[in-house]
Amino acid sequence: LPYFLSHAQITTQYRPDGHVEIGEGVGGFLGGVDPGDRFSRDHDQAGDINGDGILDLVVGARSDDDGATDAGAVYILFLNNDGTVQSNQKISMLEGGFMETLNPGNFFGYGVAGIGDYDNDGIPDIAVSAPAPPNNSLYIIHLNADGTVKDYVKNQDIIANGLTAIGDLNNDGRIDLVTCNHRSNDGGTNRGAISLTFLDGNSQVIPQSTVTISSTQGGFGTGLSDGDEFGGREAAMLGDIDGDGTKELAVGAFKSDGGKGAVWILSLDTINFQVSSKIKITEGLNGFTDTLTLGSNPNGSTGANFGHSMCAPGDLNGDGIPDLITGANQQNEGWAYILFLNADRTVKTYSKINNTDGGFDLQFDPEERFSRSISFIGDLRGDGTLAVNIGGGATGIGTLYLLFFNPCDFFLEPGNNFHTQGNTLFTNWNHGTQTVTGPLTFEQCASKVFETEAKFMTFNPMDGRCICKDSTAFLAVSTEQSFAYSNMCYDGLIVSVPVELHSFSATNLDCSKTDLTWSTASELNNKHFILERSFDAKDWAPIATIAGRGTTSKEVLYTYEDKLFKHHSAKVYYRLKQVDFNESSSLSRVVALDLDCSDPKVSIVPNPIENMASITGIEEINDLVIYNIAGVALSFAFDKDRNEIDLSGFSQGIYLASMRMKNGEVKVLKLIKQ
Repeated sequence: LPYFLSHAQITTQYRPDGHVEIGEGVGGFLGGVDPGDRFSRDHDQAGDINGDGILDLVVGARSDDDGATDAGAVYILFLNNDGTVQSNQKISMLEGGFMETLNPGNFFGYGVAGIGDYDNDGIPDIAVSAPAPPNNSLYIIHLNADGTVKDYVKNQDIIANGLTAIGDLNNDGRIDLVTCNHRSNDGGTNRGAISLTFLDGNSQVIPQSTVTISSTQGGFGTGLSDGDEFGGREAAMLGDIDGDGTKELAVGAFKSDGGKGAVWILSLDTINFQVSSKIKITEGLNGFTDTLTLGSNPNGSTGANFGHSMCAPGDLNGDGIPDLITGANQQNEGWAYILFLNADRTVKTYSKINNTDGGFDLQFDPEERFSRSISFIGDLRGDGTLAVNIGGGATGIGTLYLLFFNPCDFFLEPGNNFHTQGNTLFTNWNHGTQTVTGPLTFEQCASKVFETEAKFMTFNPMDGRCICKDSTAFLAVSTEQSFAYSNMCYDGLIVSVPVELHSFSATNLDCSKTDLTWSTASELNNKHFILERSFDAKDWAPIATIAGRGTTSKEVLYTYEDKLFKHHSAKVYYRLKQVDFNESSSLSRVVALDLDCSDPKVSIVPNPIENMASITGIEEINDLVIYNIAGVALSFAFDKDRNEIDLSGFSQGIYLASMRMKNGEVKVLKLIKQ
């Protein structure tokens, strides 16, 4: 790679794109939650339960008093695609058809997880833990489409203060779980433990298949101390991030290092799922350089509690490596961290989300404990944005903060340049003394662009200087190896369309054509679309006019194949101009497409894929792994004799095919499953 690319200069970043608060009487949620119910201490994406095409949530309220004090409850939240709550269904001893007797202090809902359709009735199901003895159990709850309980299976003698769905680890067609017992005394007092938990077709835990990982079991070995509370509240399956064939699992130990906390990334053996290797991430170790607090907290705990919760959001900086979102919920008001990872599992860099950082304009109470729970939702809006749920509200009833992240390109001007004049919105560079105060990485500088809504960014990988300027700045040649970028999400590049545009995407089919697809949820007086193309996101040219449907309330799908471009640019940009019958018009958001034509020998066709696809240039490939958008490696059928892959078992969406070439290079192709 060129030098600047080796320093994390990836052009696609995820910018903050608003947030929704969900709490009692807020964000459309009216659940009758009382103070002390501890709503949102755990939550997860539960799939589309009611069949409306929108993902839903399961949220725990472990101290709800239905039937007995602190017996616990969970809520199914049926969402709108803007993140607000359409309706909800409570499940407790008194509601939702859950015919179970819970004990006082049972804490049903301490851990929750979406597990897919376990009973094969077409409706997603959930896992819920009630960790307090003597009724410490794991419940697999089969749901009706209205969120009530169809039936359930009770797995006894399981302590799960944290619960995480980790995909199908053992390839049996069922989603597996991590149960977290952070106060396990295995190997020492409160050292903690997790269990990889596999269930059969009857939703019953298979004890002989359970893999416990602790100081004394599962191949973990040394590293944990008394009081570390390894396991935390959640784990996160990262997939095979280092390309060695083993999957990586992130697990917190939020009381380690005197309460500062840590995250362990474990590589799991492909056969027995025991730990084959591990690294620890905490202050000053393996690339994480932020300072974590150490001291007494108002709730009696100590330290920042880094690693208390986490989720795997996929690749957020475009380098092909899954990243990790975790938090330190006792660090001031509670800080969330995005850890951008290297392939060797260390931290490349990080960014923060809190009252002042991240660009979400959040305003927390001093004891909010933001990031005490985290879960990944995915593309809730259906427009390519990613949604992540982060829990807080410790001083009140409990609050969910649903954050949207939107992919955004940074256009790199060729050569060494910088932006001069104009208004400076952020800088860590003192031109007079020629010094940098607090050097930043590319991702951290991009975050400052988003926070200040800057149009232009100057970044120097040699010294970490970051300068964000408004639209009045102009370009100049740099003699100090700086690079100049334009924020492609600035101002007019993303504009609302009168027609309700549902999606807009571009796929490079080969090096001579692009497949463009967009859909509308409804149209009003839509005469036509003008499809425009640019190679620099500045000069635009119309390439096609596609007739609209006038006025319709039905979803309409449009496609166009751009066969005309032959260009040596590394990127191509497209946008839609929607024109009404009165000739008024407006622009869509810009979609950018990398033109990776450096190795025409290797391709997967057709793409988009219905079921089967062929691989050309297979003789150049050592191995092939397909990941979903969360970075989890998936199982698929591969006919090596015919050079074909079978994705018929995959749901519609975007996937990444990672191919390790015989020359040592890694080639990543985006696949679209229809």
